[in-house]
Amino acid sequence: MRKIGVSLGIVALMWIIFGFGLLFPGNINSYGILPRSSEGLMGIVCAPFLHGSLDHIMSNSLPVFVLTLVLLIFYENLAFRVWTLSTLLGGLLIWIFARGESYHIGASGVIFSLLGFLLASGIFRRSFKSLLIAIPVFLLYGGVMWGIFPNNPDVSWEAHLFGLIAGVILAYCYRNTPSDGFRGQRNHDDDFMR
Repeated sequence: MRKIGVSLGIVALMWIIFGFGLLFPGNINSYGILPRSSEGLMGIVCAPFLHGSLDHIMSNSLPVFVLTLVLLIFYENLAFRVWTLSTLLGGLLIWIFARGESYHIGASGVIFSLLGFLLASGIFRRSFKSLLIAIPVFLLYGGVMWGIFPNNPDVSWEAHLFGLIAGVILAYCYRNTPSDGFRGQRNHDDDFMR
């Protein structure tokens, strides 16, 4: 129940900040990531909680909830680190490499990072259990992978791409770290690749 509460809490924080922006008009989205600018550095932490429209926050809410919950259930020991580093590493990559003429906002970078982590962990951990987690995650969200390509100038495909890259990097870095979701031990009988 606590894991559901944490997942809902993150989504609720996104909605509270969105509501704040509606109640107190101003340009709250200027706290997003503005690449290669000192003022855009704060956006690395703030951007996942900022959304430009009702459609934007609605499209991010369910994936944030589901992927965070999956992370908490199956990778409990790593969940806080992965969520935090997804935000920081993905955000930093956006700040360094993304188009610089506009602010990058929204939770999609973290969504793609969590997706990348959960999918790549199925491969890097060389564990049948991790692969069993990756398969339904891919079936649910694999179609969004098209978002890493620049097909809409109003969408930060860079956040999608660099979020995904950050998640794969984290999956590789934590491939041997035990997780409570698997009772803290890696069972070599479950290995499927050598």
